[in-house]
Order: sequence, then C-alpha cells, then structure tokens
Amino acid sequence: MKLLFISPRFSGGIGGHAAMLAEKLTQHGFDVKKMSVPHIPIKNMKNPSFALLSTLKGIIDRESFDIVHGFNIPSAYGMKYAKGKKKVLSVHGVFSDQIESLHSKSITSIAKIAESKVLKWPDKLTTDSKYTQRLYKEKFDTDFEYLPSPLDVEKFSVIDDVEKIEKQVAYVGRDSHEKGIDILQKAESQINGNVVYCTDRTWEDAMSVIKSSSVVVVPSRMESLPTTIKEAFYLNVPVVGSNVGGIPELITDNETGLLVSPEDPDKLAERVNELLSNTDKAKKIASNGNDFVKKNMTWNVILPKYVQFYENLI
Repeated sequence: MKLLFISPRFSGGIGGHAAMLAEKLTQHGFDVKKMSVPHIPIKNMKNPSFALLSTLKGIIDRESFDIVHGFNIPSAYGMKYAKGKKKVLSVHGVFSDQIESLHSKSITSIAKIAESKVLKWPDKLTTDSKYTQRLYKEKFDTDFEYLPSPLDVEKFSVIDDVEKIEKQVAYVGRDSHEKGIDILQKAESQINGNVVYCTDRTWEDAMSVIKSSSVVVVPSRMESLPTTIKEAFYLNVPVVGSNVGGIPELITDNETGLLVSPEDPDKLAERVNELLSNTDKAKKIASNGNDFVKKNMTWNVILPKYVQFYENLI
C-alpha cells in the first residue's frame, strides 16, 4: 500500500507521531512517503505559508497514492490536492480552540471558518483522544475515528539508570499559557520538594529528569492526550494532572494518577505533597500507570489498529 504523509513538521507533537507512524508502517511493509514543504518561520505565517506551499506541491506532483494522510488542519490543503484514492486527516485537539488560546480574535475567527470547511474534505477523520472526538461531534456534528498516539517504548533503551532524587518534582513541556506552567509556578512555594522545569532540553535529558523524580506534574489548561503522562507512566513515576481534555483518559484519580481542577495552584500543591509524603501510595499509583500504558498505549497494541484502518479504507 502506498501512502503520502503531510505534516507542517515531522517532529514533536502530532508531527512526531506522524514520523513514527511512517517508520512503523514502513517496517510493516507499507510504502510511505513524507511530503517535505518549507514554510515562512514567522509565528502568524507558519500555518498559512505551509498550507499554500503544500497545496502547490500537491497540485504539481504527478505521483499517485492509495492514501493521502494529512496531520493537523493546515495539512488539509495539501491533502486535498495531492493525488490519492482516499484522503485522511488527523487532528490532535480542537484546532480552533488551540488557536484561540494563542492568537487574536480575528485570527481565531479565520481559523474557525477554515476548520469547518476542511473537515468536509477527507474520507476519514481521526483523533487521538475521545475528548477531542466528542468535542468535534458537538461543535461541527463531525465524526472522528479514535486512534490514540502510542508510546515508542524502544526509544527508552538509551535512557541510563539514574539515582532517585528525593522529593524532586518534574515539569516537562512548553513554557506556554495552555500548558499551565504559571499555575505550577504559583503552587511551587507550597510544594514540599524541589521543582525542576524541563522546557528546553533534549528528549533524553528530559526523560532522565522524569526517571529521577518522585512526581511529574501536568498542570495544563488545554490538552489532547499528553505524551509526557505516558512517558512518566512507562518510567514508573506517578503523575498529578489537570482534569482537562484527554488527561482523564489516561489518569483515573487515585488509581493511575491524581487529578486536580485546572487553575487551582493550592489544590495542585496539596495533591503533589500527598504523593511526596505517602510513598506507598505513590509506588502503587506509579505501578498502575506503568501497567496501563504497557497494555494500552504501545505500538504493539496500536499499530495493528492503524493497519486495519488503512486496509478497511481501501
């Protein structure tokens, strides 16, 4: 089966998922090509320039594919004009909501109009969280297939053994409003431990910090299905996360982690301290999280679902 993958980038977030999916499918015998398109490196021009240039490349390119798969809304334009028997678009999180949290009302309005239009183009829509699946149904009466983004456990072979640092609390993510880093910063003075912020580190370094920590905190205001939680689960570190987006699909409160309402630094500190002071509970929760991710969120579990999805589509 011949596939074309289109993404604004093939690293981080949905781009990283697309790159890994391409690699796994190739190993499985699929012929997967990734469309490489430059874009203008200016914040408000990245998505429009990518949409325009990928469209032009889709029109000009004579190569045909069984399936053209776009990742994220800006990829829909290239997906529409590329030559494929079937078209797929994957979105992680509601695109217009993400734009609204980062940009002005005028840009958000344009994004909403574009979003409602492009969702009608593909033969199939997919998303990685049931939360996003539900929101798109409510907002646009549009059906998405649920295909979660798995964890590549083979990558962890490069993470060396580390010494646990007592009462270390880790944050891994962007320094941005939607990730809620400021909420953790407000809670920090009440936390009975040392908070380490991994906002600009290599993946290997960030994983070593998680592995050496007692607790990982995900204080987001907005999320789809955070990879950081899956990584912490795999590394046997308990997680305190906001009760937003797809996080409750990973964290069952007091079972695979602890949930806290967003925008509540006092409660966030309280729940982190709960795990720092109760090591037996922390170990039990970490073990449950590890079991959950291994049974539900690895490529061994998820790749067959993608293979079946593509085969059924053709």
